[in-house]
Amino acid sequence: MGVLVGKGCSYSPMRCIESERQALLSFKQSFVVKDDDYLFSSWTSNTSQDCCSWDGISCDLKTNHVIKLSIGGHQVRSEIGPSLLQLKYLELLDLSGNNLSKIPEFIGSFTRLTDLDLSRNPISGTIPSQLGNLTSLRSLSLGGTMDPYSTVTVSNFRWISGLSSLKDLTLTAVNFTTTSDWFQSIKTIPSLKELILSGCQLPEVDTSSLSHHINNASNSLKSIDLSYTTGPKSLPWLLNLSSNLVDLTFKDCHIQGPLPDSFGNMPSLENINLQGNEIEGEIPKSLGTLCNLSGTLDNLLDSQVSCSNQKVFPALEELYLTDNLLEGPLPISLRQFPKLRLLSLENNLLTGTLPNLSPFSSLERLSASNNMLDGSLPESIGQLRNLTWFDVSSNSFSGVISEAHLMNVSKLLDLDLSFNPLTLNLSSNWVPPFQLGTLYLASFTKGLRFPNWLRTQSQLSDLDISNSNIFGVIPSWFSNVSSNLGYLNISFNHFSGTVPNFPLKRGYEINPIVDLSHNQFHGAVPPLLSNATEIYLSNNKFTGFKRFLCTPNDMLKLIVLDLSDNLLSGTMPDCWLQWRRLGILNLENNNLSGIIHSSMGSLGLHTLRLRNNSLSGNLPSFLSGSSAILVLDVGHNRLSGKIPSWIGETVGLKLLSLKSNKFYGSIPSNLCHLDSIQILDLSLNNLSGVIPSCINNFTSMARRKDDADETISNAYYNLFSPRTYANDAMLMWKGLEYKYDKILGLLRLIDLSSNRLSGQIPATLANLVELVQLNLSRNHLSGIIPMNIGELNRLESLDLSHNKLSGRIPMGLAKLSTLSYLDLSNNSLWGKIPTSTQLQSFDASRYGGNLGLCGPPLTSACPGDKTLSIPSNSSGGNESYIEDGGDWLDKSWFNIGIGVGFVVGFWGVCGTLTFRTPWRHTYFRLLNKLGDQLYVTIMVQKARLKRRVQS
Repeated sequence: MGVLVGKGCSYSPMRCIESERQALLSFKQSFVVKDDDYLFSSWTSNTSQDCCSWDGISCDLKTNHVIKLSIGGHQVRSEIGPSLLQLKYLELLDLSGNNLSKIPEFIGSFTRLTDLDLSRNPISGTIPSQLGNLTSLRSLSLGGTMDPYSTVTVSNFRWISGLSSLKDLTLTAVNFTTTSDWFQSIKTIPSLKELILSGCQLPEVDTSSLSHHINNASNSLKSIDLSYTTGPKSLPWLLNLSSNLVDLTFKDCHIQGPLPDSFGNMPSLENINLQGNEIEGEIPKSLGTLCNLSGTLDNLLDSQVSCSNQKVFPALEELYLTDNLLEGPLPISLRQFPKLRLLSLENNLLTGTLPNLSPFSSLERLSASNNMLDGSLPESIGQLRNLTWFDVSSNSFSGVISEAHLMNVSKLLDLDLSFNPLTLNLSSNWVPPFQLGTLYLASFTKGLRFPNWLRTQSQLSDLDISNSNIFGVIPSWFSNVSSNLGYLNISFNHFSGTVPNFPLKRGYEINPIVDLSHNQFHGAVPPLLSNATEIYLSNNKFTGFKRFLCTPNDMLKLIVLDLSDNLLSGTMPDCWLQWRRLGILNLENNNLSGIIHSSMGSLGLHTLRLRNNSLSGNLPSFLSGSSAILVLDVGHNRLSGKIPSWIGETVGLKLLSLKSNKFYGSIPSNLCHLDSIQILDLSLNNLSGVIPSCINNFTSMARRKDDADETISNAYYNLFSPRTYANDAMLMWKGLEYKYDKILGLLRLIDLSSNRLSGQIPATLANLVELVQLNLSRNHLSGIIPMNIGELNRLESLDLSHNKLSGRIPMGLAKLSTLSYLDLSNNSLWGKIPTSTQLQSFDASRYGGNLGLCGPPLTSACPGDKTLSIPSNSSGGNESYIEDGGDWLDKSWFNIGIGVGFVVGFWGVCGTLTFRTPWRHTYFRLLNKLGDQLYVTIMVQKARLKRRVQS
C-alpha cells in the first residue's frame, strides 16, 4: 500500500477527501492551539490547502483517505468529539502525551486500526470494552500517568484476548484489582510478543491454578516489563506467563522472599532485571540452566551450570544485583562470565573480600558500594584495561592503595573509594595513566597534604576529598583543575590560609556546587566563587564577604549561601538586588552589625538565618505575604520595635525565632494564621499583653501527621537534580540549650519565656495536642493553670515558673506519662501536689516558692498528715483524715458534729415532755388517738377481705 505523507512529500496526485478534511478541522477544536504551534500552523480552512500535506497527517497514496493521525505531545483538551468517526480508514492514531481525561468509546469503531497510542494522558475511569472491536490492532498503548498519578480501572478484560493480531501491549497506571480474568486474558492473546505493565495495580493470583496455566502458557510472548507495578509479592505466577520469555523485567515491585526454583521453564531467557526488590535467601539452581543469558540479571547467580558441556555463561555481559538483601561472600561462579562488562552489586549485605578480578578482562564498570565488604583491594584492579567506572564506597576495605592498583586502567573515568579506611601511597611525582571525570575520596585516610597527582587531572568535573585529614593550603596549581569543576567538596579537613580566586566551570547548564566548610580558611571570600549555585563556607575564619557580594555579575545563579560560624564583622552589605535566585541565606554566628536591608526583598528567600549577630533596627517587611519562607531565625541580635504583623502572612513558616532581641508590645493576633508553625520562640524580649487565645489555630501543633518529616529541610532543584538543605536550630530543651538538626522536624515547641506577658494562660492552648515543649516561665501570668492541660498527652517539658499563677495543680498533669521536665516554682500555687509516678519524681525545687503547696516531693506536710502517722492501736484503726480527689477533710470535726446533733435532737424532744406536764398529757393523748384510728382501719379492711374471699 502506498502512503502519501505530510509536509516534505513532493508528489500529491490527489487531494484529500473533503468530509475527512472537515472532520480534521473539527477535531482541531479539541486542542489548545497556540500561535507558535508549528504542527497546527498547516491546518487551515483554506480550500487550496491539501489536508494530506498537513503535519501529523498521512494519506493512502491510491485512495487519498487519511490513514494516519499522529498528534502526540500537544494540548488536546480533556475530551475529543466524535468528528473523527469520518476517518473510517484510519490505521494509526497517536494522541499520546496530551490532556485526555477518558478513553472515548467511539474509538472502538475504527476497525482498521493497527496502532493505537493514548499513553501519557491523565486518563481516569474505565477502559471501554469497545476496544475489543479493534481486531486488526498490532500495537496498543494506553493508561493513566505516573506523575501526576492517575489510574484507569478495568472491570472486564476478556475482550483483550480477541485481539488476535496484537503484538505489543503497553498499559500504564491501570488498576486490575477489580477484575479476576486479567491474567488468563493476557496469556491467551495468540500473537502477543511484548507486554509492559508499568505502575499498575495487580490483584493476587490464585497459585493453585498455576499448574493449569502453564499448560496454556503463551508461546509468542518474548518480553515482559512490570516495573513499578504493585500486587503479588512472589514470583511463581510470573514465571508461568510464557515458556519462551527472552526478557524479564520486574523492577521496584516490592517482591519479597526467595526466588522460585522454576526458571527451567523458560530456557530461552536472556535478560532478567529484578532490581529494587526485597529478594532474599539462596539463589535457585534452575538459574544455572539458562544458557542463553546475554543481558541483565539482577540477582546473584551462584548455581551449578547444567548447560550441555558448558562451564561458563559465554554471552553474559551485564550482571545487576542492586538494591536487594543478598548476603554472604561473592561466589566463585562469577568467574564463569568472561564477557562481563558491567557488574553491579551495590546496596546489599555482601561480606568478605573482593575476589581476584584478572579473569574479567572485559569489565568496564564495577560497583559494589553500600555493602559490608572488607579486606584489602586486590592489585588485579590494575589489570582491567577496559575499566571506566570503579565504585566500592561505603564498605570496610582497609590497607593501602598503591600505584599497582591503578597501573593500567588508562580508560578510567570515575573512581569512588569514599567511606573506607584506606590510605593512598602514591609518589609525589606519579603521573596517572588516566584522566578522571569524577573522583570521590570522602572519609578516606589519604595522607597529610593535598594529593599532588591531581594537578594532572584537567578533566575533573566532580572532586570530593572531604573529611580526609588533609592539612596545608590549597596549592596554586589548583586553578588548572578547578576550571572544569561542577562539584567541589573539601569540607571537614584542616585546610588553612586564604582561598585562592580559582575559577569554576561556567555555562548555561552548569551549576557548580562548592563546599569548603569546617576548615580554617581566613581572609575574604573570593569573588569568583559567585559563579557557583551552592556555596558552603561555614565553620571557618572568613572575615569579609562584601567584595564577593557586591562585585557585579550578570550570570549569578546562586541558590544557597552558607557563611555561618565565621568571623564576619562590620555592617551588613546592601548588595542584594543582583542575587534574585538566592533562596537560602545563612549568616548566623558572626558579628555583623547594622540593619537588615529592605533590598533583601528582591531575594526569593525560603530560609533566612541571621541568628547571633549584632543586627539592630526593625524587622523589615520584605517577606510580607511570602508562602515560600520556611525558616526565619533572627534570634540573639539587637532588633527592636513591635513584632511586625506581616509575619502572620508567611503561611508556610515552620520555624520562627525572634529570641533574645528588644521587641516590645503585644503578640499580634494574626500570628495565629501560622498554621504550619512547628517551632515558635519569642523568648527573652520585652513583650507584654496577653497570650492570644487563637493560639489553637497552630494546625501543625494540633493535628498529628503520620508522614511528618524528621527534618525541616528546603527542597529545590539545581538544574535538573533534586537537592535539599537541612536546617538546624539552637533551642532550649528542658532547661538547657541544644542544637537540633536530624529530628528538628519532629519537635513542636512554644517558648514565650522571659517577657512581660500578663493575663491568664488561655485554655485553648490544650488543643495543641502535638506540643512537646511549652515554656511560659518568667512572665507575669496570673490565674490558674488550665484544668484541661492534661490533654497535652505528648508534652515532655513544661516550664511555668516565675509567674503569678494561683490555685491548685490540675489533676490532669498527673496523667502525663511523657512528662520528663516540669518547673512550677515561684508562683502562688496551693494545695496538695497530685499523686503520680511522674510528679513525685521531680526535684522538690521544681515546686519551690509556692507557699501553699504541700505533699511529696516537698517536705512540708499537708494539714492532718501527722495524724496519719498515729499508731492504729491508739486511734482504734480509724483515720482522722480522708482523701477525696486530692482534697483533705478533718474527720474529728465530723465526729463532733454527730455528737452535738444527737444531744440537741434527743433532749429537744424528751426534755420538753419531761418538764412540761400539759404538753406531756397532750402528746400521749395524741398517740392513743392515732393508735385507736389505726386499729379500727385495720379491722374494717380485714372484714372486707374476709367477705370477698367467702363470696
